[in-house]
Amino acid sequence: MTRSVQVFAYLRPSAIRNARDGKLLALETSGGSTAGGTRPHPSFFSGFLASPQAAAAGLLSVADVAAARYGQRLLGRSLDPVVSGNGDRLRFESFSGCRGVHARLDVLRAGLDGGQIGHGTTNVDVNVPLREALSRIGAGDPTRLRVGPDEPAVTPLGGPVLEKKVPLPDHWLRGFAETQVIASGFDLRAELTGADALGFLRSLPRGHARDSSPGAQWLTPAGRSLRPVTRPAPGAVCLPGPERLAALQRVLRHVTGLRVYGPPVAARAAPVASAWEVSMPGMRLTLMLSPETSRGFSGEGGALEALSTHEAAEDAELVSVLLAWEPRIDPAELAERAGLSVRRAQAALTRLATAGRVGYDTAEAAYFHRELPYDAERAERHTPRLRAARALLDTGAVTLDGEMASVASGDHAHRVRHASGPLSCTCPWWAQYRGGRGPCKHALAVRMLRRGAASERVGSAR
Repeated sequence: MTRSVQVFAYLRPSAIRNARDGKLLALETSGGSTAGGTRPHPSFFSGFLASPQAAAAGLLSVADVAAARYGQRLLGRSLDPVVSGNGDRLRFESFSGCRGVHARLDVLRAGLDGGQIGHGTTNVDVNVPLREALSRIGAGDPTRLRVGPDEPAVTPLGGPVLEKKVPLPDHWLRGFAETQVIASGFDLRAELTGADALGFLRSLPRGHARDSSPGAQWLTPAGRSLRPVTRPAPGAVCLPGPERLAALQRVLRHVTGLRVYGPPVAARAAPVASAWEVSMPGMRLTLMLSPETSRGFSGEGGALEALSTHEAAEDAELVSVLLAWEPRIDPAELAERAGLSVRRAQAALTRLATAGRVGYDTAEAAYFHRELPYDAERAERHTPRLRAARALLDTGAVTLDGEMASVASGDHAHRVRHASGPLSCTCPWWAQYRGGRGPCKHALAVRMLRRGAASERVGSAR
């Protein structure tokens, strides 16, 4: 496992302070991207929270996920949450240390009172004293939120007041990128309101019971609630490791509804990812779960297609210039501005998602612009299957033969079929997952070679 060290540099610790007009929730920022370029300590908002207790509980939930290692006994330091300003909302995101849960709190314009919302992405300091102070905010406490310093930040001569150094594994970044690609294939599966939503959420197990996880459960809409079923069926939604929704317990008193998202499933389907979104006054909190408690998002393979095409790489470079921190990106409108087909614009967005440059909002079924404050190119450089597929091509291991292909591997060759549908391969990896975790390295190499051959034919025809 390749690791680097992510450094968070803050002018001071985040804290809740007393102010003349109530309380001040001062969230300190690290270096990040803004509409005006990279800034060491950007400011995104200064104004009041419409529902301070609900917002505090939502921030704690995001911090809970960042510190969690579901299904793992290993302990480690957590990464500070990411905040993005999109002009009309603030989005706080985190990813669990086991790479299996992604959390996002969207504080919408209705949840903020006064103040302009900036544009950009950075990390915010969430420390232990701040967590304790957030848990004490009352429903009637007027609370002003400040994201970033209250004046142009000047680093003291002795350097930052606060510096955190956290190991950043490559598969953590790949997992953060992979969630956006997977979520774009979700549809709304169920919607519960009021007491029905609360009743279901209160029935979930509490805590992070690693040794007593019931595994994946299947649920189907039944009246105004969700009913457990013994096996998957069309219309069902997967709840993989219900104990991983424990972070929602913090916001129960503020929940007004629950929406569940997932991909289409068939009878006898394997466990799949799903997203669980609770609505609160002026905000939404969404937890996205990987297909299994012991299985992180980093190995799902949904991003491999976008990473493997040169066309998508060139289109993504063009499309990225047109992004302007929009809260909602319309692929058709983006395609028109870029002079591309909608299909190519969609592929470019998928590639940008793998680099953390756009996220996906299931509630609005749309991408949004944000720039993860990490070396996003590592998501491509350290993707094992993609590296292996390129190595097979470099050594001439792939031979095309109509709809079939042969890929030399050691002392034998694997056969890859590529008819009108998805590829299939005779390797053990494909036999185990059947394409459920993306193409194997052999199938990916074949697809890349066929794509290259097709491009050469088009070029010669011109």
